[in-house]
Amino acid sequence: MPDTLITATDEDLMLRYSAGDLPSFRELYRRHSQGLYRFVAWRAPRRAWVDEIVQDAWASLHAARAGYQPQAAFRTYLYQIARNRLIDILRQREGQEQGQEGAGELVCEGASPQQSLEQKQQHAQLYAAIAALPVEQKEALVLQQFSAMSILEIAVVTGAEAETVKSRLRYAMQKLRAQLDSWAGAAGAGGQI
Repeated sequence: MPDTLITATDEDLMLRYSAGDLPSFRELYRRHSQGLYRFVAWRAPRRAWVDEIVQDAWASLHAARAGYQPQAAFRTYLYQIARNRLIDILRQREGQEQGQEGAGELVCEGASPQQSLEQKQQHAQLYAAIAALPVEQKEALVLQQFSAMSILEIAVVTGAEAETVKSRLRYAMQKLRAQLDSWAGAAGAGGQI
């Protein structure tokens, strides 16, 4: 891979891609495919929708490449596309049964079977606590914690004011702490989670 691709900003790569440079797209995809997938996986109520939404987001990016203007960070632009597609799918499929499915198992290599079981339980508890948050709080938390977005970037993606994003994050963290403390207290009292 040429050094110019590695050192280029996302916005420069997108501008190059809009001019027809396919290696620039490949570099953008390499940089953002996993983060985008995680973002959608946390937001989508059905696991089966995740691949479709992610694929649609990349296809929409491709379709809109000629008109791209770097007004915000590229990642913000890409995540907005995915979020809008998710909202479209939710509207289209409103009224259908919406089961909650996990975003994938986290496996820690080198752990003993007991440690592995405890880690899986902790991950399941964390996932359940995050999944139980109100949609706006969960979205802000996932963008901040798993996609490393700033408050201003989250505000752009979600269309909310920065102060609203701060409030959502604060309430989300309070609810997570309370839920995890509750579970820890139950486990400490002899209950198994």
